[in-house]
Formats: sequence, structure tokens, C-alpha cells
Amino acid sequence: MLVLTRKAGEGIIIGDDIRITVVELKGGGVRIGIDAPREMKVHRQEVYDRILQENKEATQWNIADLDALSSILNVEKDKK
Repeated sequence: MLVLTRKAGEGIIIGDDIRITVVELKGGGVRIGIDAPREMKVHRQEVYDRILQENKEATQWNIADLDALSSILNVEKDKK
């Protein structure tokens, strides 16, 4: 991990198209500004972690749920 010391108004550049600027230091917190291409996703860490968790949960299937879904689909198929 690269650790840098920056003052308000100073920044860093990542690659050719991402600029991170320290906007304000206040009450133990740091406000940063991020300039990045629109197509690049930028998330706070806690939001990103939640997205990963929800994606993982979405891939977990309970066999009883699959059996119930299969039964429902078979009933619908038989009605046609």
C-alpha cells in the first residue's frame, strides 16, 4: 500500500485519468474529491463491501427453494 501525506488542495494522480484531491480537513475527517471517467465506478468502501455481500448472497440457493420453484414452473407448464 502506498501511503502519502497531502494537505488541503493537494492531490494525487492515478494513471492518466484519475485525480484525487484533498478538499478539506475538518474534525478528524478528510473530504476528498475524485475526478474519474464516467464509465469508471467509484464507491465508498462500505458501499462496495455491501454490493459484494449482496452479490454473494444472490448466488446462494437453498435446495428447498429450487424444488418449490421447479414445482411452480411445472404447474404453469402443465396448464398450457
